[in-house]
Amino acid sequence: MEEFTTNWSHEELKGYMLLYCAHADFNVSHEEKEYIKSRVGEEKYRKIRKEFDEDNDYQQIQKINAAIERFEYSKEEIDEAFQSIKKLFLADGEMDILEQNLYRGLKHLLKK
Repeated sequence: MEEFTTNWSHEELKGYMLLYCAHADFNVSHEEKEYIKSRVGEEKYRKIRKEFDEDNDYQQIQKINAAIERFEYSKEEIDEAFQSIKKLFLADGEMDILEQNLYRGLKHLLKK
């Protein structure tokens, strides 16, 4: 079984998770990119983007889940993450059906 541990910082996890969410509709808008960069900085965005592009969907969600467990996020921290995700989805003006479905799926997965 493959291990999905990372050595990400909290900021890198946030960036990776936001990037994962930005890909929900298979189109990362300029506004979404800028929102992610505003949350984690240009350098961390580039680093996390490179890793993200090398991972498949399964690896991406497993890494996010493993990192959240490693950090032992509280309910409040997870709620804060979901507020950021919602702002990301609204950065281009709307939350389409693919984004809504991913949002619900992540909530189910991460708010065990």
